[in-house]
Amino acid sequence: MRRREFITLLGGAAAAWPLAVRAQQPAMPVIGFLDAASAAQRTEFMAAFRQGLANAGYVEGQNVAIEYRWAEGRYNRLPELAADLVRRRVSVIATPGTTAAALAAKAATTTIPIVFGVAGDPGKLGLVTSVNRPGGNATGVNFFTSELTAKRMQLLRELVPAAKRMALLTNPTDPINESTLRDVEAAAIGQEVLAFEAATGLEIDTAFESLAREKVDGLFVTGGAFFSARRVQFAVLAARYAVPATYSQRIFAEAGGLMSYGTPLADTFRQVGTYVARILNGANPADLPVMQPTKFELVINLNTARALRFKVPPSLLALADEVIE
Repeated sequence: MRRREFITLLGGAAAAWPLAVRAQQPAMPVIGFLDAASAAQRTEFMAAFRQGLANAGYVEGQNVAIEYRWAEGRYNRLPELAADLVRRRVSVIATPGTTAAALAAKAATTTIPIVFGVAGDPGKLGLVTSVNRPGGNATGVNFFTSELTAKRMQLLRELVPAAKRMALLTNPTDPINESTLRDVEAAAIGQEVLAFEAATGLEIDTAFESLAREKVDGLFVTGGAFFSARRVQFAVLAARYAVPATYSQRIFAEAGGLMSYGTPLADTFRQVGTYVARILNGANPADLPVMQPTKFELVINLNTARALRFKVPPSLLALADEVIE
């Protein structure tokens, strides 16, 4: 081989070497994120989700990518969005904030790992075989919205001790709608429960007009991304009709709602991020037990109580984790 040919061959091999190395490097894992809300509504919670990832060394844009799919309150879009993530062949699907999103993801794939945050019993929902050994491709967090129904009803009775008629407002498109109605009726001790439904902003207005005509003494509002996105509307209507109401998340009380009791949703998003990271590191979702929260918070908006000319019992104020004044 002549010297010039040898140099040319060597130079070509040197140029090809970086390409070969890059070809051998593993592709950046992609997380599919599915939620019934919008990105703007989840800003605080997404920070918590990314913190859960970061605690395990995963930083979006550096060593992990996230494909976001937002239903923006339209639950009927979730199956289509979940199917899109499956076609994208993401490494794992995270659904930390909505039961409907978890069910859509589970229906879309039996192989891609799913990490959920759900309000209902994940076993009864068909997401896992058991909370200790999920047994399939899904695991996550049960944030106890359904299980806390009795406690929320008890707090509402303490808030309105003379109440005889309670209103329940649910979203009919939410999968846990029927079970919530049963739970509220079971927790209503000596009280009549009037059920109302709303799946649009206009229907929320109509529901408040109806419960005002019925002269209810208190209102139990179920959780979910759709209602959370309209928390200011709830606060305005409850004030307009002077209805003492209880909600499942502190963001309602912060927006002007009278009282909330539930698990901090940011903690759920953080825990989901932690489990997603463990799965990216090789953990099998079938072996990761469903996490259950240990922290619950009661928030009372005293400014709202004064505006309603409603006196919050001192015993209830003493129980509150936070009183907004």
